[in-house]
Amino acid sequence: MRSRDLLLYAYEQIQTTLRRALDGLDADQLNRRVAPGANTIAWLAWHLLRVQDDHVADVAGREQVWTGQGWAERFGLPFDDSETGYGFSGDQVGQVRVEATDLLLGYAAAVHEQTAEFLRGLSDEDLDRVVDTRWDPPVTLGVRLVSVLSDDLQHVGQAAYVRGLLSPD
Repeated sequence: MRSRDLLLYAYEQIQTTLRRALDGLDADQLNRRVAPGANTIAWLAWHLLRVQDDHVADVAGREQVWTGQGWAERFGLPFDDSETGYGFSGDQVGQVRVEATDLLLGYAAAVHEQTAEFLRGLSDEDLDRVVDTRWDPPVTLGVRLVSVLSDDLQHVGQAAYVRGLLSPD
């Protein structure tokens, strides 16, 4: 198995798990906090998609689907288009309101399509390319892709957990 095939499989797991976590939820469930200041399923899903879109577009040298395909306008959130949710306050988290899972799943599909297209074009040697020199040691493409994968899987797991708290049956 080549590295790109492993990465493609791993990134597909984000989509599969996210679809299960969102399946059948209504607007109240998407936007409900299980405790004061807790992250909502809507925010968790939006944030993990924004991080993947932002970071993969950056290393691929492409425009984010958020802006390039009009998702920012469809969501209509009160933030700058560059926001990914990183470092958001509890109040900002609460401003991420989504009325239907279709919106999140549509954005998820678009992000995944662009990510998969990029991953399919990678060779093992590409993964050694330095993509961020602000860190010591500098971050390679392989490390960045695994970092995004790790962050996304954690957040999709959190969304699935919150779903269980909302409907434990």
